[in-house]
Amino acid sequence: MRISRTLPVAAVVAAVGVLSLAAVPAQAAEYSSALKVKGVQYDAPGRDSNKCSGGNTAAEYLTIKNYSKTAKVNLKGYVVKDAAGNKFTFTKSHTLEPGDYIKLRGGRGTDSDTKNVVYRQNCNFMWNNDKDTIYFYKPSGARADVHSYTKKANDRDGNGYINYHG
Repeated sequence: MRISRTLPVAAVVAAVGVLSLAAVPAQAAEYSSALKVKGVQYDAPGRDSNKCSGGNTAAEYLTIKNYSKTAKVNLKGYVVKDAAGNKFTFTKSHTLEPGDYIKLRGGRGTDSDTKNVVYRQNCNFMWNNDKDTIYFYKPSGARADVHSYTKKANDRDGNGYINYHG
C-alpha cells in the first residue's frame, strides 16, 4: 500500500519562494528610477590640475542616462554626491528623452542640451582617484542610484573610467 502525502498549495508556494530567494546572489540594491549612473570618468587623463584656467577638471565626468523606454525625465532637482559630502544639484531644467544621456563635468563651461553636457561650475575634482561612492538622488530625496568603486577592483584597464549600466 502506498501512502500519498500532499502539501497544501500555499505551503508549496511558500517553500519555493524561500528556495528561490536563497539562490539569488547578494548584489547592490537596485533602485526604481528611470535615471541611473551609466558610468564615471573618476580620474581625468593626465596629471590632476584643478586650475580653472588650463586645468583638467572638465575631463572628469559622470554620465547619467534615462533608461526608460517611454518617459522623458527632467533633471531639475536631482542631486549627485560623493562619500565626502561634495554635492551638485541640477538647478536648471534638462529633459532627457528615453535613451538619452548627459555628462556632468567638472570645471566651468556652458551647459548644452544639444551637446549633452552640464558643468558643475566648480574647478575642484569631485571623485577620488583611488575609491569613492557615487550617490544619485531624486528631487524627492529618494535614491535613484548608488555605486562604490575602488581603482584596483573596478578599473582593471586603468583608464580611469568605470561603466555601471550598459
